[in-house]
Amino acid sequence: MVKRTNPLQVQGRLLSLESCKKCPPIPTNKFWANFILGGQSQPVWTQPYSLTWSKGSGDTKSYGMSITHIERQQVLFGPLQDNGAPEYYSNPTGIQSIILSALELKQDTVLKTDSHSEFSCNANLGPTGGQSHALTFPVVMGMGFITALCYSCTPSIESSVGISTFAACNTISNTISKYHMSLYDGTNWVLYATPSPDSVNSPVLFNLGTTGLVQGPEAFTGTVQIAKIPLGATDEIFDKSAGTYAIGTTISSTVTGKTGEYTFKFEKRGDTSKPLLMYALPHLVDSFDETTAKAKTPLQLVSPTKGRATGVLADQWTMVEDSLPMDIGLFPWSPGNPAPSLSLVAIDEIKSAAVIEVEQNLHEQAYRDSMYYSGKAFGKWAMMTCALDLAGLTELRDKCLAKLKEEFALFVQNKQENPLVYDQMFKGIVSSAGYVNKEKDFGGTLYNDHHFHYGYFVYTASVLATFFPSWLGEGRNKAWVDSLLRDFANPITDKHYPSSRAFDWWHGHSWAKGLFESGDGKDQESTSEDSFASYAVMMYGRASNDRAIESRGALMLAIQRRAFHAYFLMKDDNPNQPEQFIKNRVPGILFENKCHHTTYFGANSEFIQGIHMLPVSAVSAYTRQRDFVEQEWKTYFGNGRAEKVEGGWRGILKLNQSIIDPDGVFRFFSAPDFNMDLLDSGQSRQASTPQDLE
Repeated sequence: MVKRTNPLQVQGRLLSLESCKKCPPIPTNKFWANFILGGQSQPVWTQPYSLTWSKGSGDTKSYGMSITHIERQQVLFGPLQDNGAPEYYSNPTGIQSIILSALELKQDTVLKTDSHSEFSCNANLGPTGGQSHALTFPVVMGMGFITALCYSCTPSIESSVGISTFAACNTISNTISKYHMSLYDGTNWVLYATPSPDSVNSPVLFNLGTTGLVQGPEAFTGTVQIAKIPLGATDEIFDKSAGTYAIGTTISSTVTGKTGEYTFKFEKRGDTSKPLLMYALPHLVDSFDETTAKAKTPLQLVSPTKGRATGVLADQWTMVEDSLPMDIGLFPWSPGNPAPSLSLVAIDEIKSAAVIEVEQNLHEQAYRDSMYYSGKAFGKWAMMTCALDLAGLTELRDKCLAKLKEEFALFVQNKQENPLVYDQMFKGIVSSAGYVNKEKDFGGTLYNDHHFHYGYFVYTASVLATFFPSWLGEGRNKAWVDSLLRDFANPITDKHYPSSRAFDWWHGHSWAKGLFESGDGKDQESTSEDSFASYAVMMYGRASNDRAIESRGALMLAIQRRAFHAYFLMKDDNPNQPEQFIKNRVPGILFENKCHHTTYFGANSEFIQGIHMLPVSAVSAYTRQRDFVEQEWKTYFGNGRAEKVEGGWRGILKLNQSIIDPDGVFRFFSAPDFNMDLLDSGQSRQASTPQDLE
């Protein structure tokens, strides 16, 4: 189906990965990617901390690992827009609050990584060509301590902010040495040092020198752990977990009816008799089951773009979602009317539109140089098929299906303009377009936007399989669709694909950025296409009679709905985003480190808000709550402002309005003088008309 390729050259350099072609699949859209990309000098955000390889930069010229945590009062806000809200907010980078290093790390230091997974990796610092590392940092999402495993080296602590005081405290459990640090910015930190069982360094002595360098014992083997003490908090909770540390996370889930649960189980080392201290983002805390909720602590540190993270003392967490969208199918849906029927007027309007639209040339619309635009075209025709079926217009439906089936086959046969290829380095299905220019097809060759692109194809396949039950069993159809699905939403890591390339079970949404170095981390600008991809997963599972796939897609949607309203779709009472930013209603592009009320293609209001609407589908009313849509409409598009928007964006805005005003939207799309230029390229008039429901 697809050709295999030589390993990708990512920005000309991947010197931290060794023998990648023989490695297990490497996640590409995960939080630690800056450690393997470009100059390896951009931050990695573990929530709530960020880590940066200092690489000789800053006042200290250290080659250790810089640890940073930014408070909300340090956030930088952009200029005010017409709506009175700042254009962006950003957490400053380059503040080397604490640098955890070793005296042996000098100019010949290199950073290498291993044990890559969706929730963790190891970052190793050692001399070039050395057979062993001086320091290994288990970098785990949500970790409560930054832990360095020291291998016969001289650990050291520095700060570009400056260490004002450094004091020894009582030993913990007779073996763990404890120290308090205060920096000149007024923040307080705690350090724990645990020698290996056969070490002679007990207690572990650290001393602050006159140059501001804190130095530990020579030839030390053991762990050094550092954490920031939140303002007003004490360190007793840190004592309970000192000496143990996470090295990874596994996830499991169950779905029963409309209730889903998912569990993070943390793998730990060190003193495993102690519970782990890990930080949870707000949407996770809000969905904790009773047992996990009891493990919450008073510790809270603000995360860069997602509110206050809460410290939890537990080795596993379970989150519960009790409103899975199992009653959503291929037809229009709303919370109060999950199984609607069409009025006779709506059926007549759909027929009137379909007679024209079904005669359009699908080949011209779908045979593009971009998997994204091709996918949008297929998605449009798949939605047309569903509208025609709902209207009982079987002859027109079958004509639409015949075109879909014929043109989709060209992609299964890999005959599109830029065929797909299998990348043997990172293990995934990518567009061949990027081998000429990595920016082509929105960077899809370097794993940008795969859930956006492939989600449309998986959705279309679910429609074809619903109306042609034998279709998946014909030729390579199922194998081809399964390959796309496994590329962006594989349930496990197997030898061909990583687990969950796009969707981040920790953050509650997907990341669109692939193998591109970024000073602000991963990002996403379209929640609607993110949830549409999960909807496609659910529908494909249902169409293929695979209950596991269907349940996974439904659980992803429920988590997304919660996370979207926690961080992206901002109502007046949003508790997580800065108060002055909420009037933007959506962040625009949400990065790990900043929110920017714009898009990658322009800053018009209809672009910024609309990219979080399209495609408007059966799942839109589930993920976009009515009260949010009302507030957003009032802020940007009410009082006739939507009618001034030109082109296809007006069609998107109006169809989104159907969540709050279906009758008015029906009148818009069924108007006798309707202008077809007001439809988005992935939108049809007939599929936009079924708002007159009974």
